[in-house]
Amino acid sequence: MYSVFPVPPPSRHTMSLGSTTRYTGVAIGLHWLIALAIVGTFTLGLYMHELPLSPQKLKLYSWHKWAGVTIFLFVVLRLGWRLAHRAPELPAAMPAWQRKTAEATHVLLYLLMLAVPLSGWLMSSAKGFQTVWFGVIPLPDLLGKNKELGDLLQEVHELLNFTMAALVMAHLGAALKHHFVDRDDVLARMLPFLGNTTGEVK
Repeated sequence: MYSVFPVPPPSRHTMSLGSTTRYTGVAIGLHWLIALAIVGTFTLGLYMHELPLSPQKLKLYSWHKWAGVTIFLFVVLRLGWRLAHRAPELPAAMPAWQRKTAEATHVLLYLLMLAVPLSGWLMSSAKGFQTVWFGVIPLPDLLGKNKELGDLLQEVHELLNFTMAALVMAHLGAALKHHFVDRDDVLARMLPFLGNTTGEVK
C-alpha cells in the first residue's frame, strides 16, 4: 500500500487528476492478483511438501511451478507499470522512520517476489526436473543436474518463502493499523470501496 520509490511533491496538476490519492486500476488489479496467487502457491507448497511420492504429488509440483513462473511475470509487469505511474503520497503525518520502514519493506517484498520463483526454477533445474509452463512451453534449465546443489537450493527456496510470508504479514498488519488506528486512507488506496476515513475531501 506504500510507494516503493521516493515520490516528489505533487503539483497542483497531479493533485487535480487524483494521481496522489489512489493507485491506478491496473496497479490495484495486479496487486490483489499477485497477493492471491502468492497465498495460494505458498499454501499449495506447504501441503504438497508432506505428501508421499505419487502421480498426484508430481501434478501438484507442476501446478506449483506454473504458478511461480506466472507470479514472476506478473511481478515484472507490476514493476514496469509502477515505474511508469506515480504512486500515491504517504500520509503527511506519517513519521519519517515509518516512511523508511515502509520503503524498505516494499523493496524487500519486490525482491522476494522475484527471488522466490527464481530460486524454485534454479532448484528444479539442479534436481533434473525441467519446468514446462502449463505443460506446453518448456523453459530452459538454468543449471545442470546437481543433487547437492539442488538440495541446497531447496533450503534456500523454503527460507525465502517463509521470509516473504513474514513480510506479507507485517505488510498486512501495517495496512490494518493505518485503517483502524491511524484512520488514514492508506488501505483505501488499494481498496477504493472502503472510502476515505480521514474525513478530508480528496
